[in-house]
Amino acid sequence: MGSWPLARRRQALVERGAIFSRIREFFQGKGYLEVETPFRIPAPAPEAQIDAIPASGWFLQTSPELCMKRMLAAGYPRIFQICRCWRDGERGARHLSEFTMLEWYRAEADYLVLMEETEALVKHAAAADNISYSGERIELSGPWERIAVADAFLRYAGTSMWQALAEGTFDELMVERIEPNLGLARPTFIYDYPASCSALARLKPSDPTVAERFELYIGGLEIANAFSELIDPVEQRARFVAEAAERAAQGKTAYPMPEKFLAALDEMPEAAGIALGLDRLVMVLLDAASIDDVVAFTTEEL
Repeated sequence: MGSWPLARRRQALVERGAIFSRIREFFQGKGYLEVETPFRIPAPAPEAQIDAIPASGWFLQTSPELCMKRMLAAGYPRIFQICRCWRDGERGARHLSEFTMLEWYRAEADYLVLMEETEALVKHAAAADNISYSGERIELSGPWERIAVADAFLRYAGTSMWQALAEGTFDELMVERIEPNLGLARPTFIYDYPASCSALARLKPSDPTVAERFELYIGGLEIANAFSELIDPVEQRARFVAEAAERAAQGKTAYPMPEKFLAALDEMPEAAGIALGLDRLVMVLLDAASIDDVVAFTTEEL
């Protein structure tokens, strides 16, 4: 699926390593602790749209999120991790079923703080004022665009996000009408997602119909997903039960309830967290057409 010759792909892996080094340098300079958590876990978060791969009676992690939040609850205030994650059924020019994720969590912060930190991180990782990706010149140095999900639907889809939700077209319109317009001249943060689309995010105090969640897009490609963390164990359990019911309605695998994570929420401070797809970030920074061009091996090559 990749398009680059072997020599260019080899150079891409050298450049990928340099990007990873700059990412670690960024976090170390901000007092973050690099951590490792287990890849194989007994209970992933029961999100309706994300499917875990079974592994000897447990599951390969779809994200290190639950374990990292348990570390926040245990008193680690700033942590980051670069790790492998797995999601069943995800494959394409922009998707791998096994991929590299960067996640970081910060106590006493919210999603607005993480927007600023994410912008600073990507600029540091890129080590450039601008990049070219998919035929677009994207300016990194200036202020990045911020647009609410509600405004994006009105601007690009010609309908309200609430009508899209009611008609079951929210995801379709996001993919077909909105995403291709995000992050073209400069990166875009799209924020304040409907509460029903944010299973682990805190609701916005001034408008509880939406959650304090954002996604980062560069060149029309989703790079990161972040939110102010929900730390109410009762509400989190209720949301997990609702997601599990949706999984059951779709005939998907049932997961055990992550009880140790829910118990830890009682001790978790106010915090914000983010998951950033590193293979995709490298794609954008190196102007690669396929994710295959920026990894050492794809599944098919094994």
